[in-house]
Parts: sequence; C-alpha cells; structure tokens
Amino acid sequence: MPHMGPHPWIFIVDTTWCTFSFIIPPKLLTFVGMNPPSSKAPTIPKTTPWTWPWT
Repeated sequence: MPHMGPHPWIFIVDTTWCTFSFIIPPKLLTFVGMNPPSSKAPTIPKTTPWTWPWT
C-alpha cells in the first residue's frame, strides 16, 4: 500500500510538532492580559440570613 509509506509524512509530522511546540507558545506567552491579577485580598460580602415566615 503506497499511502502507508512513512517517508513523506515523517517530515510533515516533525515540522508540525516543532511548530506547535517551539514557535507558537512563546508568541502566545508574550501577550499581556487586559486585567492582570491584583494582590489585594478578595472582599467577602456580609450577608444576613433569610427569615422564612413559616418556620
């Protein structure tokens, strides 16, 4: 079966793997997020319990 020969496909697989592993991630990591995380502690809202009329 000639389509099962690995010779033409090994180069394509290696090139694709290298592209996705070495070229794309550094480019994505250089983007700066619009809302960077803050160092403030989150504020927890104070809530009051609900009083049910039938209890």
